[in-house]
Amino acid sequence: MASTDTTLKATGKSDDLAGLEAGLDALDAVQTHRTPVREVLVKKVLPPLLAVSLVLVVWQVLVAAKVTEETKLPPLSAVWDSLSHMWAQGTLLDVVWTSVSRGLLGFLLALAIGTPLGLLVARVKFVRAAIGPILQGLQSLPSVAWVPPAVLWFGLNDAMMYTVILLGAVPSIANGLVSGIDQIPPLYLRAGRTLGATGLRGARHIVMPAALPGYLAGLKQGWAFSWRSLMAAEIIASSPDLGLGLGQLLENGRNNIDLPGVFLAIILILVVGIAIDLLIFSPVERWVLRSRGLLVKS
Repeated sequence: MASTDTTLKATGKSDDLAGLEAGLDALDAVQTHRTPVREVLVKKVLPPLLAVSLVLVVWQVLVAAKVTEETKLPPLSAVWDSLSHMWAQGTLLDVVWTSVSRGLLGFLLALAIGTPLGLLVARVKFVRAAIGPILQGLQSLPSVAWVPPAVLWFGLNDAMMYTVILLGAVPSIANGLVSGIDQIPPLYLRAGRTLGATGLRGARHIVMPAALPGYLAGLKQGWAFSWRSLMAAEIIASSPDLGLGLGQLLENGRNNIDLPGVFLAIILILVVGIAIDLLIFSPVERWVLRSRGLLVKS
């Protein structure tokens, strides 16, 4: 009889443990299915379009109410005429591509430099003590400050443009990676070392995957700094030899007192920045969240 009771108790405990494991498995099995395209359009694309539409409506109302002179706030029709004129001349896409190609190439160069630099600063105490404060200072320094020395160093050419982009973007990418590595639980690093993942192998299989959220935030900020640095360089160091980019387009509008052209350049700069974020960084961010079970359908 005693043995029967013991068996029943053991069976009960076994059932409880099985139920607990099943519950934990259910918690781990987070649904990470892909969000339908229609839902993405409604939640991600529609709200910005509505916000832009509201801004345009307010703009047109202010123009119609003659709150200020057209020399200070041009009507939307004038901006549209400038856009149509550039499209008819076949220069619109060339201007946009000149700046976008420079910005993307400069960002890739900054990525190639900032990533190993961030790993070095995060993992070597002496390097962090020596370079860490400098990176923080460089990140807070306005990118436009690098344009005059870059012009004196390299002249009015693409090397000057890429130098300004690198000096603006590399600190952001490196600091983002350092921040991501600092937030890794020490248990992960100890487990990796126990399994033999040290040096480059540990950086590849343990450190980089664990630091990916912070690293991605640094990449987004790095692109923002790349784009801002490029616009500052194109505005200040405009030259026919550099080709016509969005920054030069903005500066030409100011020199020619062409306010519709100025607003057109500003709108194009905003559109490119938003498009890069929506087409590149937002999908990567969703993939990271989905792979970690953090993106679920509510």
